[in-house]
Amino acid sequence: MPCLARQAVESTEMSVADPERREELVRLLLREIADSDWREAPVNVSQRMQRRVRDFSGRADPYRALKTRMNDAALALLPALAQEARRRPDPREAAVRLAIAGNLLDAGSKNRLTPEELPAMLDRVWDLPLSGDVAELFREVESAQRILYLADNAGEIIFDRLLVEALPRGRVTLAVRGVPVLNDATLEDAAVAGLHQVAEVIDNGSDAPGTVLAETSPAFQRIFKEADLIISKGQGNFETLSDTSANVYFLLTVKCPAIGAAVGAPVGALVVKPASELNRSASA
Repeated sequence: MPCLARQAVESTEMSVADPERREELVRLLLREIADSDWREAPVNVSQRMQRRVRDFSGRADPYRALKTRMNDAALALLPALAQEARRRPDPREAAVRLAIAGNLLDAGSKNRLTPEELPAMLDRVWDLPLSGDVAELFREVESAQRILYLADNAGEIIFDRLLVEALPRGRVTLAVRGVPVLNDATLEDAAVAGLHQVAEVIDNGSDAPGTVLAETSPAFQRIFKEADLIISKGQGNFETLSDTSANVYFLLTVKCPAIGAAVGAPVGALVVKPASELNRSASA
């Protein structure tokens, strides 16, 4: 709930200039939080909050300026990072590390980085603890004919390109949000990253800051069902897909103790884990 309260203030500052209207919107959003079932997934509450922000402000994409800054910061770093990744002992693990580390550029997270803090953090990415088996992920990749890659945030999506380029060409569909919500990536951000050059790119038809399957488009649901392997980026996708029976690998940064407990990793760790392993742990 503290993260949602912070989101209420931040969203208001990004979408409304007039002080009196800001106060009105903050109160509206805090009321939405207070009236919610606290057992409900934060993604669902956030979705309703952001609908209220768009309706109240009349702005379709309140986080657009922040997303542009995130993309620009990541693009400036990409050439040097790509070169460094190729020099690492395991270039595929390096691509995974960079794709996950970009997940810290998250406006929905209390512990997010600002674009200005990104370079210093990425200097440390090679030494961060990694929980999971990258080799196992790529064994799944090699046998999969249809791979669905669920993107998460703007900025982060720039680094996703390094990992998508390490996947078999012609087998990957990358999905973004169907409607702007928070700083989550949309088709515009995927285009900035040049992902159309290396994968089929679609939107999921939904405005949830996660993947709520029941609210996605029929086309997305078909692709999800037919995928041999789903690579799911970020906390919002994890929260909404953690109980799936599909062959999903979650790639995320642990940003809070609750997520750390769910994935069995400390705060700050990079995680590469299949849903099947997490579901076994939860039922044990």
